[in-house]
Amino acid sequence: MGSLPERIVVYGVTGSGKTTLARRLAERTGLPWHSVDDDLAWEPGWIAVADEEQRRRIARLVAEDRWVIDGMFAKWRDIAVPRAELIVALDYPRWVSLSRLVRRTVVRCVTRRPVCNGNVETLRGMFSGDSIIVWHFRSFARKRRTLRDWDADPGVPVVRLTSPRATRRWLDVAAAVETRIV
Repeated sequence: MGSLPERIVVYGVTGSGKTTLARRLAERTGLPWHSVDDDLAWEPGWIAVADEEQRRRIARLVAEDRWVIDGMFAKWRDIAVPRAELIVALDYPRWVSLSRLVRRTVVRCVTRRPVCNGNVETLRGMFSGDSIIVWHFRSFARKRRTLRDWDADPGVPVVRLTSPRATRRWLDVAAAVETRIV
């Protein structure tokens, strides 16, 4: 393995651990990390950032030379993918991502820990039609198909990881390579 690319997208289904992996990758490599939810998608009060503003924000972000982002929305994928040098695809079984998502959501509801620009998850929200858990079911097949299509015919190199264990191993190797190079 040579040096790690400096423009990386971590992609996966809702609840797969994109943010955690992107943050850890940034910590170990020194690459700047950008949270899609915090930096692009949500304002305080769970107000969604308008699509055109998201496109402007992502265009500015990916114009930089070095970055890690923790996801990608279809509405601006055409801007991010051409600038990416690597896509790290978390392709876990549904039970892994769903169990992580439910556990994370319940903990956030109980602790009221702020996420996404100070927003908090609530039990009412957890059981609503707009719930992140409902979104998991609505988007799972589409997101999984996207990452598998990229893996089968990548325009950008793809590292497809199929288990949390494989992801931990990949991160350790990637970080070790960067440490030797720097």
